[in-house]
Amino acid sequence: MTYGLIFWGNSHYSNIIFRLQKRIITNIVGIRGRDSGREHFYKLKILPIQSQYIISLLLFVINNRDYFKVNSEIHNINTRTKSNQHQPISKLSTYQKGTYYSGIRVFNSLPSQT
Repeated sequence: MTYGLIFWGNSHYSNIIFRLQKRIITNIVGIRGRDSGREHFYKLKILPIQSQYIISLLLFVINNRDYFKVNSEIHNINTRTKSNQHQPISKLSTYQKGTYYSGIRVFNSLPSQT
């Protein structure tokens, strides 16, 4: 299920996979389909597909730091986002939904260490 998740995790198929994942959890635990499975995911120590996608994006950015530039490398202005990864300007939604752009967006949403 996680093979190539970084590439297909933001497609509409991820919702179908999540429903299948939830159905499997409800069958394992033996609860009704309409009941919340959140606590059962936690008890079984299984991450939902959306969380796995976010982790795979973050690991992609961390493992490939040399492909990304920090805002302070682009300009010398002291701003509150100077330690964030630089997001290239793009108007194409296909590029914005891609791994590179989405990884930067998710990584920049993390709190800074300051």
